[in-house]
Amino acid sequence: MEQRLLRNRGYLTLMIAQLISSIGDWLSIVAIITLVGLKWNATPIEISLIILCLAVPMALFGPFAGTFADRFNRKTLMVLSDLVRAGLVIMLIFASTIWMVYMCLFGIGLFAALFIPAKNGKLKELVPDSQMKSAMSVTSMIDSGTKVLGPLLSGLLVTAFGSNPVFLIDSATFVVSAVLLITLPASVFSNEGSVEEKGKTISFKEDFLEGVSFMKGNQFLLVGLSILTISLLILQLSDSQIIVLIRELTNASPDLFGILVTGSGLGMFFSGWLLAKKTDYKPILLMLLGVCGMGVSFGLLAVFTGMDLESSIVWGPGLGLIAGFSAGLVFIPFQAAVQTDTPVHITGRVFGVINSTTTTATIIGPLLGGILVTLFGVIPMFIATGTLLIIMSFIGLLFRSKIERSEKVVSKSEQGTQGTASS
Repeated sequence: MEQRLLRNRGYLTLMIAQLISSIGDWLSIVAIITLVGLKWNATPIEISLIILCLAVPMALFGPFAGTFADRFNRKTLMVLSDLVRAGLVIMLIFASTIWMVYMCLFGIGLFAALFIPAKNGKLKELVPDSQMKSAMSVTSMIDSGTKVLGPLLSGLLVTAFGSNPVFLIDSATFVVSAVLLITLPASVFSNEGSVEEKGKTISFKEDFLEGVSFMKGNQFLLVGLSILTISLLILQLSDSQIIVLIRELTNASPDLFGILVTGSGLGMFFSGWLLAKKTDYKPILLMLLGVCGMGVSFGLLAVFTGMDLESSIVWGPGLGLIAGFSAGLVFIPFQAAVQTDTPVHITGRVFGVINSTTTTATIIGPLLGGILVTLFGVIPMFIATGTLLIIMSFIGLLFRSKIERSEKVVSKSEQGTQGTASS
């Protein structure tokens, strides 16, 4: 990572806020899934609905939220989102049925849909394009690092004190994040209020279509988005059912789910660290290799579980680490390319389109996965997921040279002037 990035006060503040709130997120997510999946003995469909409640708001309101983030003060929107989510997490303490959990998670997902494009837009303001690959890698390292720390802390806290302290801590992390975000530098360009061009007020619909039009004109980003979306759809057929897969093991440790998630987080952290130091990579090649790696790890999870192999506390997290490392190879290069190629004034809209598309895959995948697992069993579903991902990666590799040629001819004129921030 470049030393100049370390001296960027606004970027560091944004990353610290992300670190704190992400730790809280993982504390509560693992606590909820453990509670519902193991203690309440929820069905595969009920477990899938937990993921859906967080994902549906992003799919439905992501494009609108992205337009909102380009029209209004991004810092204000992030602070508001954090404070509202802090209150919703507190409400989880009083949830006595799974439906109350669903309602709280839907609200949290709704304000996350507003936060994400605002954060990506602010990141574009704070970091120059020359440092964006390193910045996105560090962002991924923070996400994956908290994926390691969060489950470990959650397991300890839930075991010692129950779930309520976990939710209180998560709520507090949102408040601390909001306080930090207030100190971010203000944008030097105005994105508040209605947008006008030649005396004519631009509608939200026209703003949204501008983001869609930009994506349609960038063939490389369209291909990358297609790879990301399809792989997510296939992955989510099984990913949301890992707790069900663990039930198939005769001597599975009660902590196996949290430890497996930790292994996945370590894998993503390592890939982020590697890509932060080596930024001269070919994005499409890394993405396809990552898809293949995820397929291999999910397939082996099914095979080893079907064999009821001993020492699941070793091979489970090991395969989780491979899956996490591979996922980092898919997400980080694509997100860095989007940030670099997108003009600062439409970053929210572009990420709104991307988030809506990818989140739709995370909605369909768990729902369809829950149904298929119920009909055919969890082990065949994991084998099918692994096989499809491997096939997809090989097909992509056959056309890689053509895809990479399209990357080289992306017009430089589509890249807007980099936004900066004032103190």
